Formats: sequence, structure tokens, C-alpha cells
Amino acid sequence: MIGNVVSDANWFQLWGVGYLIFLGLLSFLYRKLASSGRYTFKRMHRFYFYSSLMLFYIFVGSPFAVIAAEDLFSAHVVELMVMLFVVPPLFVLGLPREFLRSFFWSYRMRFALRLFTHPWVTALSFNLLLSIYLAPDVFNFLQKHTVLLSMTQFIMLGAAFLMWWTIISPLPEISRLSESIRVMYVFVASVLLLPISIFLLVGDSPFYDVYTQGQQLLPNLTALQDQQLAGGMLKGIQLTSYGIALFLLISKWAKKEEEPDDDFPFYPGQAMNYPIKK
Repeated sequence: MIGNVVSDANWFQLWGVGYLIFLGLLSFLYRKLASSGRYTFKRMHRFYFYSSLMLFYIFVGSPFAVIAAEDLFSAHVVELMVMLFVVPPLFVLGLPREFLRSFFWSYRMRFALRLFTHPWVTALSFNLLLSIYLAPDVFNFLQKHTVLLSMTQFIMLGAAFLMWWTIISPLPEISRLSESIRVMYVFVASVLLLPISIFLLVGDSPFYDVYTQGQQLLPNLTALQDQQLAGGMLKGIQLTSYGIALFLLISKWAKKEEEPDDDFPFYPGQAMNYPIKK
């Protein structure tokens, strides 16, 4: 069945040769930088970085992408969610802090980064772009223009990187966002994407022309059911990624709260003795 679905795609499109070459070059440069000794690359850095590249290729460059583009809207949404909610945080976590500091060393670079990673800017721009992209009229129009579609997805990926940079805050001296503010940011960001998820879940008819022709991969799945499944996948992957981010942020926040203050040192479980005034 899958063979029939992807039989019309050429070899270059089926295996994403362009993506494979680009990701291979990126891996080579990363390995060369890691072996240079200029920066400290831990094992987890390598794990996060290579995981991000592998997931990107699996969902964007493999036959899964062909199915997502032509047959299943739910597969396209999964592809989109992995590209926007899984790949960017792993990629950012795969870069050592010393390397990022050396990259954003000038005042202009830091000012631009501080401007474009402002919480309001990143939250509104990313969620607005994604909601507009999934609006039926816009989506159907972009599917007819490959160049515009690629440009739109590239812009969304850039906005996703800025959003996750705000959440992770790998250079705290630039963003200066506390854990409590970032926790609130994640809550707000999760709410902003709620309308489009509800729209997909409660829709009473299929909205996307490309996927209303009747796919062959899962014949028992109607276009409407596929669309509703996409809404559930969208919210599920989003909440999972945000949930992990919240857990890590709250854990770090709680750990900081337990640290003693230099002006008033106190350790949990230690009795405090105050001098009695006479």
C-alpha cells in the first residue's frame, strides 16, 4: 500500500537528497568544531544535536514527507509539529554556551538577539504565523505555489527557533528572563495555539483541498477524520514539548529557591538561632 502511495515520487524527492546533503554537511562542520578543542562539547550536546538532525530528516526528507504532502493531512501536521516543536529545542541544546557567546559577541548582535527574542515578539509572531498557515484559504493557496510554501515554512522554522531560544534562554546575560517568567511564557504560548486546534477538531467538513481527494494509505480514514486527527496531533505534540519544558523550568526554579541567600544564609533542615535581646 505504501509503495503505491509513493510510486509517483522520484528518487530525489522520495529520499530528500538535498536535505541529506545539507544535514551531512552540517554534521561534518559540527564534528569538526567539536574536535577542535576550542569549546567544551559534552556527550549530551552531541546527543541533542544529532537527534535534531535525524528527526528533521525522518519527518521532512524521508518518504514520510511524501505521504504528508500528498495523502494524509495528519501526517503533514505531525511533520510540522516535529519541525517546529522538537527539532529547534534539541538543536539549541546541542550548542555549547561558549560557542553561542563567541557568536553573539558584538553589541549589535546582542541587541538584535534581545530584540527578536523578546517574549511578546516571539510568542505572537510564531503562533500567528502557524495559525495563518493552517487557515484553509491560505493553506490551499500555498499548496499551489511551491516556492511560497517553502518560504513560509522556512520563516515559521526561524520563528520557532526564536521562540525556543526565549524558553531555553541559553545566554541568560542577554535575555535576562527568570524561570518564573519563562514558565508564564510557556503557558501563554500554549493558549495562543488553542483556537486553531479547536478549529481542526470540531470542523464538520474537510477544509484542505489537497487531502479531500481520498488517500490510499488508510482507506478507512475519511478526510474529515484525518483532519480531526491532525487537530489532536497538533495539540498533543505541542503540549508534550511544552510539558517537558515546564518540568525542566520549574525544577530549575525550585532548585534556585532552595539555594541560600548570601545576605541571609539558611539551609533546609537547619535550625536558626537568633540572639536574645536584653
